[in-house]
Amino acid sequence: MSAYTAPVRDMQFVLKDMGVLEQVMQLPGCEEITPDLVDAILDEAAKFAAEQLAPINHSGDRQGARYENGVVRVPDGFGEAYKAFVEGGWNAVPFEAEFGGQELPWTVSTAIAEMWQSANLAWALCPLLNQGAVEALQAHGSPAQKETYLPKMVSGEWSGTMNLTEPQAGSDLSQVKTKAERRDDHYRIRGSKIFITYGEHEMAENIIHLVLARCEDAPAGTRGISLFIVPKYLPKDDGTPGERNDLRCVSIEHKLGIMGSPTCVMSYGDNDGAIGYLVGEENRGLEYMFTMMNNARLAVGLQGLSIVERAYQQARGYALDRKQGRAGDKALAPIVDHADVRRMLMTMRSHAEAMRGLVLEAMVALDQQKRHPDESWRKWGERRVGLLTPVIKGWFTDMAVELSSMGVQVHGGIGFIEETGAAQHFRDSRILPIYEGTNGIQALDLVGRKLLRDEGRAAREYLDELHVQITGLNSVEGDDMAAIRKRFAKAVDVLEDATEWLLENAANDPDVAGGTAAYYLRAFGITAGGASLAQAARVAIEKLETDPQADRDFLRAKIATARFYADNVLTQVPGLAKSMENGWETLRAIPDEAL
Repeated sequence: MSAYTAPVRDMQFVLKDMGVLEQVMQLPGCEEITPDLVDAILDEAAKFAAEQLAPINHSGDRQGARYENGVVRVPDGFGEAYKAFVEGGWNAVPFEAEFGGQELPWTVSTAIAEMWQSANLAWALCPLLNQGAVEALQAHGSPAQKETYLPKMVSGEWSGTMNLTEPQAGSDLSQVKTKAERRDDHYRIRGSKIFITYGEHEMAENIIHLVLARCEDAPAGTRGISLFIVPKYLPKDDGTPGERNDLRCVSIEHKLGIMGSPTCVMSYGDNDGAIGYLVGEENRGLEYMFTMMNNARLAVGLQGLSIVERAYQQARGYALDRKQGRAGDKALAPIVDHADVRRMLMTMRSHAEAMRGLVLEAMVALDQQKRHPDESWRKWGERRVGLLTPVIKGWFTDMAVELSSMGVQVHGGIGFIEETGAAQHFRDSRILPIYEGTNGIQALDLVGRKLLRDEGRAAREYLDELHVQITGLNSVEGDDMAAIRKRFAKAVDVLEDATEWLLENAANDPDVAGGTAAYYLRAFGITAGGASLAQAARVAIEKLETDPQADRDFLRAKIATARFYADNVLTQVPGLAKSMENGWETLRAIPDEAL
């Protein structure tokens, strides 16, 4: 497996040259987040990712997490890396200072997190899940719960998990059967949970499980679910871990990928019942858990970008080195000279840059939602983040599978051999469209909740902004920008027509929404990624014209990447819209038993 080098220069371009950081610096509490400070943070994070996490990625995949006599053991080096991560303060980056966090904006934190996920996806799942648990407790925990749990979880001394699904439930949480019996100041939890990432390990001194369960007299369905804090070790009065709670890991799953991450089957209450503490009010657990779920969905989308970046780096390195076949006047040429290999590499590269720009744009909206002094701007940020969350989760992770597979293809037969490491990226990527809500659920969320229920408000706001962007591109001269503008404008027009078509037709027939949502989500993602690359090309062209000290090769590559995406990817949007128009009509043309 090739080494990992964090794309710091590209991150700096999005954050600084494209004006993302400038927007963040206007928000309360972000005045000191200067470009120099961000550069220093990115450089240190890149060093940690390259030196501490990347070297144990492939070995962790080969060794895997192990279950031995009730104890879960992570691969060699994972525990030491986690200790260094916590001691370096990296776990605390985005969280509130009140609980020991550094309170850096999510825009900056996300750029850093991309590095962790690219360097070692399986390892980085532990802080990812903890991040979501912290968000849920910050939003819904009592003052006493926050005081007890958040300082340790923010530092990373304790880790957090999310316990939702059960063997019979899958994504349908209305079928959750885990029980919660009331006691004086706590509840007794009994039941089992599956697919619990880092549900058991010894990297942190305690694990704080957030568990969905039903009280005895709870109503049926999702309305009867409550959320509980169920610690592995019950905290003592001095805040240190005390008695072991009545919970255990029964086994860990044997998986296709993310081998180093223990995916646990958890049992609660084999004896007297696991002690749990209610978060908020009874029967509002699913509402509370969605705070964690939305955080996790954005984080999983970021994982998609991270895998694309890592697979691209490895494929590019191999293509530059591997010599095979003729190209032009070269009798034996590096395969990067072959047109089809070049097509694959440019497809991977352009998607990575499009995704990076889009996710950091979404994080600006998230920071505005959390920090802006004007309520109307906070509401706007909430709408924008809500609109983009299923797109980022769904489109990024679908493309992670396709593009990491493309990375294997660049390697040819040797990519199918595990020793190269290319196959690991492909295997690791395959879980991303499944967990934290399958991508079918993301597409339905985009169409059903973010479009139909909202009556198109957030989508139309976004499309209006894209039209303004297109108008602004008219002032930029040159053949490249003319082509980018033409393809981008066409995609926006088609997406707008598709949006209005859905608003008119999808509410009355569930098959219209269900049968077209995936196409709409992909068209939305491609167009939104195109918006980011079009803006990147504009900035690059302007810098070439006005800044004699600019890195001209880097900027020309930016323009070329945007042009490639416009000519090869944005052109897919009209076809997706065509599939939406009539494709759903034949969904049920074949009887179930004949499928």
